[in-house]
Amino acid sequence: MAYWLVKSEPFKYSWDQLQKDKITTWDGVRNYAARNNLRSMKKGEEVLFYHSNEGVEIVGIAKVAKEAYQDPTTDNPAWLVVELKPFKKLKKPVTLAQVKADTRLADMDLVRLGRLSVQTVKEKEWEIIMSMAEEK
Repeated sequence: MAYWLVKSEPFKYSWDQLQKDKITTWDGVRNYAARNNLRSMKKGEEVLFYHSNEGVEIVGIAKVAKEAYQDPTTDNPAWLVVELKPFKKLKKPVTLAQVKADTRLADMDLVRLGRLSVQTVKEKEWEIIMSMAEEK
């Protein structure tokens, strides 16, 4: 199973809003690398939900509810969406500062590709994040 991370500015779409909505279409992605990551997501895979710009922390885990399909916000077939549903709010949010301070996470996309809105997360990185969040 693959793991992922999605970023959202909380004032635009927050973890609390995802929990309230129970499912959301992850639309508006206009970066080819992020789009390719959306394309690779499989139903049931787990996704870290990261608040960017304010909060700057991983706050929850979502699951892929529906695999990639044409983004309904554009007629351009190059752009895709997935549907995400909330799975679990982290016991302890993991800040970007914590991630950057942990040398085991130096190669994580969140550190290396900071602006990418949909990222891969390696299994070992996932395990470290879960430990930092006191989920294991």
